[in-house]
Amino acid sequence: MASKGAGMAFSRKSYGLTSDAEKSRVTGIVHEKLLDDYLHRIFSSTGRAPMAATSRKLLNFQNLPEHLDQLLHVDEEAEEEEESQGQVEGRLGPSTVVLDHTGGFEGLLLVDDDLLGVIGHSNFGTIRSTTCVYKGKWVYEVLISSQGLMQIGWCTINCRFNQEEGVGDTHNSYAYDGNRVRKWNVTTTNYGKAWAAGDIVSCLIDLDEGTLSFCLNGVSLGTAFENLSRGLGMAYFPAISLSFKESVAFNFGSRPLRYPVVGYRPLQDPPSADLVRAQELLGCFQAVLSVELDPVQGRLVEKESSEWQLQGQPTVLLTLAHIFHRFAPLLRKVYLVEAVLMSFLLGVVEAGTPAQAQSVVHQVLDLLWLFMEDYEVQDCLKQLMMSLLRLYRFSPIVPDLALQIRYLRLTIAILSHEKSRKFLLSHVLYPLLATRQARHGVPSGPLGGRNKYRGCQALSLAVPPSSVPVTSLHRALAWKWACFDVLRSVVFFYIKSPLRVEEAGLQELIPTTWWPHRSSREGKESKEVKDETSEERLRRRAYERGCQRLKKRIEVVEELQVQILKLLLNNQDDNGGEASRYIFLTKFRKFLQENASSRGNMPMLCPPEYMVCFLHRLISALRYYWDEYKASNPRATFSEEAYIPPQVFYNGKVDYFDLQRLGGLLSHLRKTLKDDLASKANILIDPLELQAATMDDLDEDEEPAPAAAQRPMQALAMGGALPLPRPSWLSSPTLGRANRFLSTAAVSLMTPRRPLSTSEKVKVRTLSAEQRTREDIEGSQWNEGLLVGRPPEEPEQPLTENSLLEVLDGAIMMYNLSVHQQLGKMVGVSDDVNEYAMALRDTEDKLRRCPKRRKDILAELTKSQKVFSEKLDHLSRRLAWVHATVYSQEKMQDIYWLLRVCLRTIEHGDRTGPLFAFMPEFYLSVAINSYSALKNYFGPVHSMEELPGYEETLTRLAAILAKHFADTRIVGTDIRDSLMQALASYVCYPNSLRAVERIPEEQRIAMVRSLLAPYEQRPWAQTNWILVRLWRGCGFGYRYTRLPHLLKTKPEDANLPSLQKPCPSTLLQQHMADLLREGPDVAPSFLNSVLNQLNWAFSEFIGMIQEIQQAAERLERNFVDSRQLKVCATCFDLSVSLLRVLEMTITLVPEIFLDWAQPTSEMLLRRLAQLLNQVLNRVTAERNLFDRVVTLRLPGLESVDHYPILVAVTGILVRLLVHGPASGTERATSVLLADPCFQLRSICYLLGQPEPPTPGTALPAPDQKRFSLQSYTDYISVEELAQVEQMLAHLTSASAQAAAASLPTSEEDLCPICYAHPISAVFQPCGHKSCKACINQHLMNNKDCFFCKATIVSVEDWDKAASASATSSAA
Repeated sequence: MASKGAGMAFSRKSYGLTSDAEKSRVTGIVHEKLLDDYLHRIFSSTGRAPMAATSRKLLNFQNLPEHLDQLLHVDEEAEEEEESQGQVEGRLGPSTVVLDHTGGFEGLLLVDDDLLGVIGHSNFGTIRSTTCVYKGKWVYEVLISSQGLMQIGWCTINCRFNQEEGVGDTHNSYAYDGNRVRKWNVTTTNYGKAWAAGDIVSCLIDLDEGTLSFCLNGVSLGTAFENLSRGLGMAYFPAISLSFKESVAFNFGSRPLRYPVVGYRPLQDPPSADLVRAQELLGCFQAVLSVELDPVQGRLVEKESSEWQLQGQPTVLLTLAHIFHRFAPLLRKVYLVEAVLMSFLLGVVEAGTPAQAQSVVHQVLDLLWLFMEDYEVQDCLKQLMMSLLRLYRFSPIVPDLALQIRYLRLTIAILSHEKSRKFLLSHVLYPLLATRQARHGVPSGPLGGRNKYRGCQALSLAVPPSSVPVTSLHRALAWKWACFDVLRSVVFFYIKSPLRVEEAGLQELIPTTWWPHRSSREGKESKEVKDETSEERLRRRAYERGCQRLKKRIEVVEELQVQILKLLLNNQDDNGGEASRYIFLTKFRKFLQENASSRGNMPMLCPPEYMVCFLHRLISALRYYWDEYKASNPRATFSEEAYIPPQVFYNGKVDYFDLQRLGGLLSHLRKTLKDDLASKANILIDPLELQAATMDDLDEDEEPAPAAAQRPMQALAMGGALPLPRPSWLSSPTLGRANRFLSTAAVSLMTPRRPLSTSEKVKVRTLSAEQRTREDIEGSQWNEGLLVGRPPEEPEQPLTENSLLEVLDGAIMMYNLSVHQQLGKMVGVSDDVNEYAMALRDTEDKLRRCPKRRKDILAELTKSQKVFSEKLDHLSRRLAWVHATVYSQEKMQDIYWLLRVCLRTIEHGDRTGPLFAFMPEFYLSVAINSYSALKNYFGPVHSMEELPGYEETLTRLAAILAKHFADTRIVGTDIRDSLMQALASYVCYPNSLRAVERIPEEQRIAMVRSLLAPYEQRPWAQTNWILVRLWRGCGFGYRYTRLPHLLKTKPEDANLPSLQKPCPSTLLQQHMADLLREGPDVAPSFLNSVLNQLNWAFSEFIGMIQEIQQAAERLERNFVDSRQLKVCATCFDLSVSLLRVLEMTITLVPEIFLDWAQPTSEMLLRRLAQLLNQVLNRVTAERNLFDRVVTLRLPGLESVDHYPILVAVTGILVRLLVHGPASGTERATSVLLADPCFQLRSICYLLGQPEPPTPGTALPAPDQKRFSLQSYTDYISVEELAQVEQMLAHLTSASAQAAAASLPTSEEDLCPICYAHPISAVFQPCGHKSCKACINQHLMNNKDCFFCKATIVSVEDWDKAASASATSSAA
């Protein structure tokens, strides 16, 4: 009987199987006896004993088809049962079981085109299958792709679900939830184990006994439910409810079950008849590979399959043709590919060495391509690779990683075959999303009818049509395409982390556990473990040996993964087509585009944990090929010196999608920097084309797609008389608005060495990723390819192959997309270890101190100790896995290499001047984030100091941060803030601060000059923070890491920048002093902005604590907004930091305030005195608002206390009144006392005195209940306290003298603005008057008169007596 599927609409290859006169001559190469022996040896049934030569029928190619029909004959009854369309007792529904996308769902779900994969796209969507069961024992499997909230099980057709209740939440529905480790049937109880991504759940129902159970990775979790409702009308459907972004794939039997259960039948019957035929044909095929004809000797020779070679013998060819004539249609079915072909190939891999396995697999693939139609072998290869992907992704972690190794070895063997590799790379591993063909069905219901979009099954019953915009639906559909496709090849580079360490065998591999103590990640000294006992040392060493054993096993898998990427990056296989590397580049760029465009909207298409592993394997393969090219091209550079040339960013050869550039939108940069492009890079842009591109950006949304598609696609030559129409590929919807001009065709390039004549100009058109060829990337004799438009600063010799530069660029983009985020997330395992270790130490300490008579407490403590110890054993083994796969020394070196690549790229881009603005922002982001990861994430096991060139790298990064944090070429707010924050963090640590001091002097001075620029219209808070860090450790009482009142609270992470030990920089302080003395306007403008911001910050703080106090005093229950508390604390911290900057300025350059020969000194001093008095009065008043809020100790206001702000004010006063010269002290004293807000009581408050002491008497002892600097002897030195006492004595004496000498002033003679000083200035030309302090302060920001708003031309001194005498003389 002919096999099913043999009748095709396609024409099959003619193998010459019909009998004719020629065949006898062809087969006559071997005699009849040998041919008969050969054919009987090949086509003997695997289930029957071989027949004797005398009794068997003589076989030849004329009667072989009849023999094959008998061999492949299957019992007709069994075949009719298989073809009976699923009419099996106990089951109702179609024979092919899929998810019911027409009505069996609730919520919004995204379903794959095979109707077996589903992703939740609403709060809690539910979907069931198309087939139900009412009798017998049945099983189906669910492949868990994400480990979030899902309920998997069975339900009846009468169950009604909604967005809050799913499978298991209603009667007659039952579910297992591995996320919360519970079972559900209206009520819920604990059940089973926690599942993880990559696990397989088997759902079993026994309707004969009325029980329901589940298995996890083939291990039974026990009976979950009993006494199921059975009888008339009771049938159960497989069903699932899943929350947003969670995804699974079902296997109802369309593929072999991964964990079949004896006695249970899959919902979808396997193709039994075809399975028997396929196994028979595979046996025949294996026999061909193990037998060789020897016509000379006239005998059959047994050989190993790895030694078999297709030598063109007609007998063998005809034999294989007969086999594949029947085998080819079967190999298009996924079940048969996985059950027959996959099993055979895996057996080949396990039986021999990698070289032998590769030889056999190559022979098999060669025969497939030779004897099968192209569409048949392509379907077969697709199913084969997809099965391999599933097997690898959903394989459990075993101690020796044997499952992962065997699947990777088979993958390598398949991809080593050139023709198969190119097909798989083009159509399976990285499918083009834009050409994806799938179905989109919307059921009858609220959305109604068929939707015009194609690409997925969009299911919704609960959402009205008006609430689902077409654009949102379209975006969701596009995202769905990628969700089911993009992950394909990346799966092979991922090593999943075991959630259950006991199943992964880590207990045997790492029998002894140990956990590191909490430590700082800054430098080696802080990393050393103190007071380590001999027992702890032995445990640590045993643990480290176990970690090394684990690491070696993981390295085997990683090396196989790198081999796969080396195959995909091969560029020498361009015989008869495009090399693999260029196919990979096209798909890789699309992969990056899909992931980049999904940021901030849809979930990342490629999970971050996959991206981390992919990045490390890609770096290994990339550096291998980079250094290999260097070995054959001495003028090239080693990978250690790699960077991306700057012309890549502006010549349009690489598409950066809609990613932001440093200088803004690409179309804007092309327009504003066209002259620089022409002069530095010899890239000319036609003005008419530029105008057309700009106008198209404006009406992009209104332009119909057909109009754009009708434009001709052609290049525009410079100098032509008429402009050509704009090409259609410029309006591609796949390009973002920001980068539309990247694809302009109006670009003509010239070599920078000499002008070109008109005839030498080259027509150039930027191609999309799919249209590029090898020459477009690598270039040719007259074309530099990817590097066209080289600026004069760049060397002429090539770095490496241009294609490798694009791969490197993509690797840097990958780190920015999600790798850094994942590296920070995985540190959580180490943090958990630290927290449990601390809890265990506290519990053990309590056990030692607990009295033995309190047996009840001892029992509870012992129980807690056991729980913490078991959890630490689990976490320490999991931490070993994380360190081996994510934070190993090799992974650290990869991130370090990326950091150095980014630094070189930024340095080379900076040399191009204004063209630096074309660089994508993510290069600076990766430089900042990779350094942060190296410093914070890889300790304490590995230290950045161990890396080669560590200090040089720190210095180069410091130079980049110092130069570019205020670079006018960088316009993006986010990247400017990131640079500022990075520099602020950089100066907090001794090693990195020393690096800042090592950069060239002119760069240091330029950095400090930028920091001293006026604070208005820029992020002044971060700038002020940097200046404070440079001063911390030098100020009055400013040597603390944590505030004194917070020492007894829970300690924060010691690695936070704000908690580092003080490390002031005297060198940078000196630069600051020199710059403040440099010109007449630098210091006044800087200090004016500081004083303005201090006035604003402290005023805001006082206003907020008033609101907080009022809310706290209300009788009704109320809550203060946490955001308001955070803003309040921030304003307080800003006030303290601004006061510290003023203290630093007065210490370094006191003459700015005290040398009244300078025009602004008196005004600045008066403003400073006014603000200091305001702060002191608000903070030191008895039982005032500040005291009450501090006493509340509200969460979020922990930093608000007397100490930080009062010591900052005290430091300023001490510098003015004690350390200054005599003349300066006198001026400062007079200004301070002249301020109407001055109260001597506030100064006394600093030393805990309620009232000023009598002159000449000793200070009384401070009240212990009051604030006093004398109580902080650990933070304030004896010398500093003596200076405060000296200042108090001085002010007490001066205040008494001033009170005795003061004369009453008429109210008419007081300044009408402040009413604190006499009138001393008159404005010209309007003639209005005020005191000098008010007008000088006003003129710093405004030139209009207070009263009449006339423009003030000049300010003259005014004296009442002199003015009166002048008036009388004139009269």
